[in-house]
Amino acid sequence: MNFTFKQIKKEQLNLVLELFKKSAEKIDKKNINHWQYWKNPPIEKINWVKEGISLKEFFFIYNETNENIGMIRIMNQDLLYWGKQKDKAKYIHSFVIKEAFNGKGFGQLIIENIEKLAKEENCKFLRLDSDSKNPKLCKFYENLDFQKVGEKKLLLSNYNLYEKKLF
Repeated sequence: MNFTFKQIKKEQLNLVLELFKKSAEKIDKKNINHWQYWKNPPIEKINWVKEGISLKEFFFIYNETNENIGMIRIMNQDLLYWGKQKDKAKYIHSFVIKEAFNGKGFGQLIIENIEKLAKEENCKFLRLDSDSKNPKLCKFYENLDFQKVGEKKLLLSNYNLYEKKLF
């Protein structure tokens, strides 16, 4: 299945924040304390999103029938979570699939699309993080052959750092 990634514009910030909020509410219903700050995001998180939009890193994801199924942030470097790295990589953040599209295998397919893009750009790794309080999500990434290579403690949570070697 093919997906289209459409760059998010600054005037769409509220749509992005709403997607985060709905995702946090969905996660909360599963009794997982992950992303709960998105229900009422602190200014530093809002600024992080604004920065990503201005850097053209945030994208809405559309399926083959042009339905918006979620969003993702794709970065060429991630200083906050990973620090300075010498190997070329793509970094995935803020990956949200709308609830109506969960359980259809889209998450894996979208990551495979990004992996293909990263390979075309001669990236050595595809990297991402996952909140350590969400073991189901961590297992999802591990099942996609991502290897846990570290941890990052930030003010709002602790994160597992994952990477997948591409070459």
